Amino acid sequence: MGTRNHSPRLSPNALTVLRQRYLAKNERGVVIESPAAMFHRVADDVASIEPPAHRRRLSGQFYDAMASLTFLPNSPTLMNAGRPLQQLSACFVLPVDDSLESIFDAVKHQALIHQSGGGTGFSFSHIRPHADRVATTNGLASGPISFMRLFNLSTDVIKQGGTRRGANMGILRVDHPDILDFIALKRQPHEMTNFNLSVGLTDRFMKAVTHNRSYALINPRNAMPVRRLPAKMVFDRLVEAAWQSGEPGVLFLDTINKANPTPHLGTIEATNPCGEQPLLAYESCTLGSINVARCLTTHRGTSSIDYERLEHIIQLAVRFLDNVLERTRFPLASIEARTKRTRKIGLGIMGFADLLIQLGVPYDTDDALHIADQLMGFVRQQAHESSHRLAQERGPFPAYKGSQLEAEGLLRRNATVTTIAPTGTISILADCSAGIEPLYGVSVAHTIMEDIRLQRLHPEFLRRARARGLSLCELREEIGRRESIQHLSQIPEDLRRLFVTAHDIAPAHHVRMQAVFQRHSDSGVSKTINLPPSATTADVAAALSLAYELGCKGVTVYRAGSREHQVLSCSHVQSC
Repeated sequence: MGTRNHSPRLSPNALTVLRQRYLAKNERGVVIESPAAMFHRVADDVASIEPPAHRRRLSGQFYDAMASLTFLPNSPTLMNAGRPLQQLSACFVLPVDDSLESIFDAVKHQALIHQSGGGTGFSFSHIRPHADRVATTNGLASGPISFMRLFNLSTDVIKQGGTRRGANMGILRVDHPDILDFIALKRQPHEMTNFNLSVGLTDRFMKAVTHNRSYALINPRNAMPVRRLPAKMVFDRLVEAAWQSGEPGVLFLDTINKANPTPHLGTIEATNPCGEQPLLAYESCTLGSINVARCLTTHRGTSSIDYERLEHIIQLAVRFLDNVLERTRFPLASIEARTKRTRKIGLGIMGFADLLIQLGVPYDTDDALHIADQLMGFVRQQAHESSHRLAQERGPFPAYKGSQLEAEGLLRRNATVTTIAPTGTISILADCSAGIEPLYGVSVAHTIMEDIRLQRLHPEFLRRARARGLSLCELREEIGRRESIQHLSQIPEDLRRLFVTAHDIAPAHHVRMQAVFQRHSDSGVSKTINLPPSATTADVAAALSLAYELGCKGVTVYRAGSREHQVLSCSHVQSC
């Protein structure tokens, strides 16, 4: 039963982010809402669809889950629930067909979604290639890349709810005739600054790479092959671009569609901006994450996962997210119709690296992979059972008939239930490690909204260092100088081993960790394969190939220092 009477204990960084982006303000821009009031606002709004007899109890439970920082929904829900905008979904996919009308409709719809706080994903694969024939004018087509620049420019001028620019995902199939230009696009640092880019790879292409064969480029206007390219050459260009700038990422389209729960509704061609949520055209998704570092119990000095608490939170979170679908005021009628047809939600986790530290398990070990498998397997099982119970109570999603779930005899309220999101901002609110990522550094600076820099020295490292009697004033500058602490011999070896960071971890282990979570995710997994500055193109190629072999739905690699501006960096924290 919800208590509704305790105030959230928030870090200084969390309070900064809340004041800047989440808490209600008056017309003069002055904050007029406390964090507790925000959580009450969201809890009351999301519980308002419940029967009156249960509304107060569930609102209290929703409040407790959020105020204790054990579960947080995606940012638009926190910002907009119970307020005039009432747009609570995080991500949307819009179709872009091969006509000016479709292209400019998509630009307009993108602007409306960004204004409401959502992000957008697009496949540009249906647009005819550059210099192709345009029958109506006897002219030549400008190609998908020129139109992508329109979407990028639109994002520049539309701010999300007045707080930040929107995020986009742009996808082009590897068999599109303009693929080489698309791959090279982000090698120019000022191109497509509001977009993440991904190449849609196919099983046929990956086999051609393996066997060193050529493959056909297909004109989407008439589905006819126009020429052939050596698959290895295209793959090498992709690898080189990702090594240089971190983009494009890749999506494995056939792997995604093998897991498509509703193939009778169409083929999935695109994802949300972070790549973890494959969606059909006009679908949206509501995300939420459980801070698993808050789901621990300690007995005689030894910590273990509190599965009983975790089960309770999962059940509550699935109900919360399904309720959000009813409370959302969607930007377009077509989005509301398509979203409610499948009722996709995405429950994931954050704080995984923190959980491993509390369990005394280094991230780059087989034990960590085993814990990931057990933990996410439990989350998925319980989330599916919760969605099943909701289907018994409220009915299955309307497109259930003809779906893969019906074929397998699985009754659920939601076509997808689990997703691993990046949790970039909500993990700052929860003061935990992001998603399933390892620590980026023991001391990090996080840049938000382009100009706000948040510094953080990991609190558990701080606690353990003090317990060991380490001189933190001397150590702080050294810790903040580099992402890794493995070179600092004054820190005990077991402490260094436990606080392993992203660049200490072999790329193959990053990929294996992603693959373990993918096994238990209905949708996808947001995970960056972080590489040190010294990483080679061969390291990038190996990571992409392993991700495909292990069944990942997509992958992003990032070599430290390959971009002028990056969200995370190591940081010297000043105060002692």
